[in-house]
Amino acid sequence: MKKKNFIICCRRGGFTLAEVLAALTIGAMVLVSVLSIYMRADDSARSVMSKLDRPLLASEVLQRIAEDLDSIISAGKETKITIPQNKNVNGYMSSRLEILRTFYDETNKPQKFEEIIWQTYPDDEGNGLVLYRSHSGMVMEDKLLDSQKEQWERELFVPICEGLTFFRIEVPRGEELLDKWTSQDLPKGVIITISFGEPYKTVSGELDVDEFDKVTRTIAIDRARKIGFSLVPMVEGVFDEDPNSEELEDPNSAIVPNALIANL
Repeated sequence: MKKKNFIICCRRGGFTLAEVLAALTIGAMVLVSVLSIYMRADDSARSVMSKLDRPLLASEVLQRIAEDLDSIISAGKETKITIPQNKNVNGYMSSRLEILRTFYDETNKPQKFEEIIWQTYPDDEGNGLVLYRSHSGMVMEDKLLDSQKEQWERELFVPICEGLTFFRIEVPRGEELLDKWTSQDLPKGVIITISFGEPYKTVSGELDVDEFDKVTRTIAIDRARKIGFSLVPMVEGVFDEDPNSEELEDPNSAIVPNALIANL
C-alpha cells in the first residue's frame, strides 16, 4: 500500500515592507497634524497670557517708582527731582527720572546721601526699550550684600524689565504738562506713562502706542501735604440753563454729577 506524503504550506505571520512603510507614513502625518495643532494652541495661550500680564507688570513698575519717590522725599528736605526732556530713542519715547537727596558736611558742602535713577535704553536688537534702575550714595538698600560691593559696583544700572515701547514722565503745572523739570523746587506731582503694547508708525515717522495699551499713574510728591480739591461740572454749559425751562427736552438732563478734581 502506497503512502502519500502531504506537504502543508503555512504562511509566516508579519507585515510586508510596503505595509510597514504605509503605517509609518500615516503615523507621521497624524503626528505632524497633532504637533501643529498643539503649537498653534500654545502660541495663542502665550499671546493671551502676555497681554494679560503686561498691565500687571506696568502697574508693578509704577508702584516701585512711587515707593522710591515716597521713601526719599519723606526722609528729608534736601531733595531734588530732575526730569531731563523726554526724547525719542530709535523711534521709541524714552525718559529719565533722577531723585537726589543731599546733606551738608562739616565744611558746609553738599554731599550725595542717596540717589536713585530710572532710565530707559534701547535693547540690543532695537525692538524696544529696557528699563534700568540705579541706586547709589551712602545709604545701602541691602546692608548684607551692598557692604561686600565696591562703590562702583553699587552704582551700576540694574535692568528691571524689557520690552517697553513707551515711557514718558511729565510734571503737571496748572493745565499744562511739562516734559522737563530742572528746578530746585520739588514738583507737586509727576505723571508717568508706560506701555508694552505693539507700536505703530505715525505720520511723522515716529513710533507711538495706542492709548488703550498705555498705563498712566499720577504720583503726588509729599503726600503729607494738604491737597486742595475743586468741584467742576462734568458737562460744560449745563448749569447755565434753567432746569425748569421748556426749551430743555429732558429736565433731568440738567442734573449731572460734579467731578472732583485734585489741585496738584
